[in-house]
Amino acid sequence: MKINKLIFLLGIAVTLLLSGCSSASAPETGKVSPTLNTDDASGFVVITDVVPDAILEIRYYSTYNFIGTRIDGYQEPTALLTRQAADSLKAVSDELVAMGYRLKIYDAYRPQMAVDHFVRWGEDLSDTLMKQYFYPNIDKAVLFDQGYIARRSGHSRGSTVDLTLFDMNTEKEVDMGGTFDWFGIESHPDFGGNSNTQKYNGNDKITAEQFQNRMILRTAMLRHGFKPYDEEWWHFTLKNEPYPDTYFTFPVTML
Repeated sequence: MKINKLIFLLGIAVTLLLSGCSSASAPETGKVSPTLNTDDASGFVVITDVVPDAILEIRYYSTYNFIGTRIDGYQEPTALLTRQAADSLKAVSDELVAMGYRLKIYDAYRPQMAVDHFVRWGEDLSDTLMKQYFYPNIDKAVLFDQGYIARRSGHSRGSTVDLTLFDMNTEKEVDMGGTFDWFGIESHPDFGGNSNTQKYNGNDKITAEQFQNRMILRTAMLRHGFKPYDEEWWHFTLKNEPYPDTYFTFPVTML
């Protein structure tokens, strides 16, 4: 009996260990540890209160996004982050401003109700209103399987931001060789080059300059405590995020 009990306990331990590895390696897929949904916004700030140089283009407040309507939970065209993530983003901004750039924010904190909106849209295969603009080469039926749509998002934990660069000399958005929320391999940070060595490999869809523009943003973000996402050049999460297991539900509005 003692041996059987020991084997049983070892089996539980192995199962828990494997579950922990899975949740750490796939934070965007829903394979996460038990979460707490909360409306407590006390640990959050409005990004422009901390980073006054930031430009906001909140796509999910507008109709220019992959769904084509305003997304649930976006009550005002503002952007929120945890205080820790916003402070780190301020350091990024200061570095890039000295180089002649400003940060342009597309999205930051994303309430769970917005993620639920994405899921409902993803399940409705008849709704392809914005296909030609954001996923012309992808069948909508594979969006879940290929990870473009998930039932949980790191954005809902409050320390993830989607952004690009704005050139203060040209007064234009920097050309990254692809648009925000484009569903396809062209959005991968290493498309056209090695994002670790920052060496351009070359192809007929992205130029050396476009690839290097991505690397300017990436380098600054990583230097100040953010980690990248393999599928999206614009997506970064604070490494030491304060709420790694909490998915917030309050709407995006001025705090």
